[in-house]
Amino acid sequence: MKLLEDRIVKDGKIFPGNVLKVDSFLNHQVDVELLNEVGKEFYRLFKDSGVNKIFTIEASGIGIACIVAQYFNVPVVFAKKSLGKNIAADVYSTQVKSYTHGKVYDVIVSQEFLSKDDKILIIDDFLAMGCALNGLIDLIQAAGAEICGAGIVIEKAFQDGGKLIRQKGIRVESLARVESMTDDGKITFC
Repeated sequence: MKLLEDRIVKDGKIFPGNVLKVDSFLNHQVDVELLNEVGKEFYRLFKDSGVNKIFTIEASGIGIACIVAQYFNVPVVFAKKSLGKNIAADVYSTQVKSYTHGKVYDVIVSQEFLSKDDKILIIDDFLAMGCALNGLIDLIQAAGAEICGAGIVIEKAFQDGGKLIRQKGIRVESLARVESMTDDGKITFC
């Protein structure tokens, strides 16, 4: 998606450890017009998949998932990184290591929101090592639901996550695939 790639080049910042910061338009301050175009594109890519729920993980994926869900006219379900008092005891859970934060989270979703009748489209902001995506896949599989695919805004194609998820037979559509990043700020797309 050229519009997204151009924005990454213009406003993205590269930090040590292959960290690409896009917080000025994607996951801290949000450019809603850009996300609207992202939502349209994911709908175009997955509209014939029978999607009846959008699934993501808190926090950065939620805004993106909500925009996408408007095009599909379906609800958004998000996995939480902690068990709050307002969550029922019946949950699906897994562990997810955050590449960015270097922490392991116990990730949960209430069983009432995922079922074997669901056809799930996963939406997330980034795909690097695939840890978050694998965690979401675990939760969907625990519910016996069908995975229609994963829509990723930015994939770091030079890391193994996308390859590993695709090897599982899961359709992954990434709107911007970063082939390489250099310390001097140069970004190359696939």
